[in-house]
Amino acid sequence: MTSITPFLWFDNNVPEAVAFYKSVFPNAKVETLSDFMAVFELEGQRFNALNGGPQYRFNEAVSFFISVETQGEVDYFWEALTADGGEESRCGWLKDKFGLSWQVIPSALPRYLGDPDRTKANRVMQAMLQMRKIVIADLDRAYAG
Repeated sequence: MTSITPFLWFDNNVPEAVAFYKSVFPNAKVETLSDFMAVFELEGQRFNALNGGPQYRFNEAVSFFISVETQGEVDYFWEALTADGGEESRCGWLKDKFGLSWQVIPSALPRYLGDPDRTKANRVMQAMLQMRKIVIADLDRAYAG
């Protein structure tokens, strides 16, 4: 069976990265881990990782989208992934301490943005554009007018 698995190129810290992701995602599973490579799973998504050296760095062209329901989940993933040297960005995007980009997005955001009432959707879009971490209550207020 054909499958597609993200392959992550780290400088020289695969074991540290896997331990970090395992601490953030409680359902993480590690299949293989050595000083050189790893195969692991986060929330059902399998990843391969390699210590490939400093030639390549992660950038925002690829990110991992975490879909959540509650503000508590937004806050948890935002704080956990920006800890110890991570970096906040805008509109729900962040980089973790390894430079990997993530989006922490509550289900309310795409629901509001997809509303056929474009006035409401545009208000939500404008509110989101002012945010770093997504705040559901602020989206709710923008949607309500």
